[in-house]
Amino acid sequence: MAVTIASTDEEKMSRRAHIRLLPDGRHLHLQDGPIDMILEAFGEASEVAQAYCAATARFETVLDELCADLVYLRQPCCTEEAWPGGSVARRMTAAVMPYAAEYFVTPMAAVAGAVAEEILASMVAASNLSRAYVNDGGDIAFHLSDEEKFVIGMVDRPDRPSLFGTTIVSASDLVRGIATSGWRGRSFSLGIADAVTVLADRAAAADAAATIIANAVNLPGHPAIVCVPACDLAPDSDLGDRLVTQQVGALSSAEIDEALASGVATAEKLVRIGLIRAAALNLQGVTRVAGMQPASLASTLSDERVLVHA
Repeated sequence: MAVTIASTDEEKMSRRAHIRLLPDGRHLHLQDGPIDMILEAFGEASEVAQAYCAATARFETVLDELCADLVYLRQPCCTEEAWPGGSVARRMTAAVMPYAAEYFVTPMAAVAGAVAEEILASMVAASNLSRAYVNDGGDIAFHLSDEEKFVIGMVDRPDRPSLFGTTIVSASDLVRGIATSGWRGRSFSLGIADAVTVLADRAAAADAAATIIANAVNLPGHPAIVCVPACDLAPDSDLGDRLVTQQVGALSSAEIDEALASGVATAEKLVRIGLIRAAALNLQGVTRVAGMQPASLASTLSDERVLVHA
């Protein structure tokens, strides 16, 4: 399936962005700077082709739009500030704004989920698909038409993903986004969770909430935890001189329970006020779940292909 680029300006941007259909003929790989995503659409071949062309066209403009709003996006959220003009930046802001009064958070906490949402929206608007998903480094936006479903795989560590269970999301459910955060992931974390997986109505909302919950899984001042200022690792980090986790030594069972309890309390609050649907928190081989019964996480994989979130 060929994805063609039309205009001269698009050709120029395409030389920077890397766009290719993977050898299996099903997955489209889109990469531009720090944005690296895999997407897949299901439906008639002509509809899938239209969806992939739409995704390609929208993707080529995303990074430049984000860069134009970058000064705003790296600042702590404030309800009094004017919102940015770019649609992805606005998705990011909307996702983190509910936390602005209580937590330190910048719109960057929702960047991967918001980009995934934006690309998926372009695909769905351009074609008639039964299912589709956009996986932006483990933060996923997905579309389901009537009677469709995805089997979602849960991982306990994003740096070396291994499934500890699955859950099924059906078209009748409200969940359309899943995200993960933790100190072992791609981004910095203020907490010590190995992985926090969040299911929410939208991918950007899941992304922001996963950050907040993962930060809450913590044992401040514990001697086995090594933290350094974020700016020492990345001078342009939106976290500035806040301490981010770089190493977590072995913890006792009681310490693991204490750290997870703090995260679960935060997750349960977010479930109660409707910001998320469910969360699974992992720390050193121990899992706690909020917003769903543990039995809803299947311990064995189904025969269907599993959509893994990280």
